[in-house]
Amino acid sequence: MSIGVLYVVATPIGNLQDFSPRAQSVLRQVDLIAAEDTRHSRHLLKHFGITTACQSLHEHNERQQSSVLLQRLQLGEDIALISDAGTPLISDPGCYLIQSALAVQIRVVAIAGPSALISALSVAGFRADRFVFEGFLPAKALARRQRLDSLAHETRTLVFYEAPHRVLDSLNEMVQSFGQEREAVLVKELSKVFETVYRDSLGGIVKWLGVGRQKGEFVLVVQGAPPPDNNVLTPEVKRIFQLLGKELPLKKAAKLTSEITGVSKNSLYAFGLEQKKL
Repeated sequence: MSIGVLYVVATPIGNLQDFSPRAQSVLRQVDLIAAEDTRHSRHLLKHFGITTACQSLHEHNERQQSSVLLQRLQLGEDIALISDAGTPLISDPGCYLIQSALAVQIRVVAIAGPSALISALSVAGFRADRFVFEGFLPAKALARRQRLDSLAHETRTLVFYEAPHRVLDSLNEMVQSFGQEREAVLVKELSKVFETVYRDSLGGIVKWLGVGRQKGEFVLVVQGAPPPDNNVLTPEVKRIFQLLGKELPLKKAAKLTSEITGVSKNSLYAFGLEQKKL
C-alpha cells in the first residue's frame, strides 16, 4: 500500500478569484482537508462546490490531531492542509504536522498561492531581496517593546502582521523604537473591496490611522535602518566606550562597545589609544 501525500494548500486572503484551479482540484481529490477553522473554511469550499470532508487543526489541538492525520496518511490517504486565509504555516498552525510527516518520510507538496506577507512586500516599494518577517508582535506591551528595540538597528526590510485592536499601540511603540521619521507602508484588507496601501513615516501613519481607520487585517512593512557608519564615533558611542574602559582593558572595552553599537572595534581601539596619549 502506498503512503498518502500531505498537500499544503494556499487559499484566498480576500478575493476569491485568487483561488487557483490547481488548489481547487487538489481539495476536491484529497480524502480529507485539515482546516484551521472548519466553520470558516466551509464557506470557501461551498462557494467552489468542494464537498471533501474537513477536520479541524488549530494551535490548541495540533499535536493531538497530528497523530491521527499521520495514521491516515500512512494508510494511503491524501490530506490537504489549509489555514483560514493565505499560505499555511505563515503565522498559522501546521508546523508540527509538517515536521511529523517529514520525520516518517511522508511526501509534503506545496500548492502555491496567496500570501499577505509577499503581497504586501511586493507593493511596499522597499528592498525585498532581503527582509525579516516578524509575524505578530507579542500581545503584552513590555515584550512587544523589547522585541521592537531589538530590531531598531536591523537594516533589512521588516514585515509585521497586526490585529486591529493592537495596531495603533504597536505603531506608537515602533515610533519609540525606530523613530517617527522611519518610512513605512501600512497595508490593510489586501485583495478585498476596501484594500488600502498607505505610505508615510511611522509618525504620519499613526496620525492617519488614529482617526477611525483601525478596522481590518493589517500588514506593516517598515524600511530597514540605515547601515551604520562603522568609523563614526558619535558622542553616545564615546560615552559607552569610556564607561566600559573604566572597568575593562582597552581591547575588551573596544570589542564590547563594538558589539553594542556596531562601530568598528578597530576605530574604537584607535580612539582609545589616542585618548591615552592626552
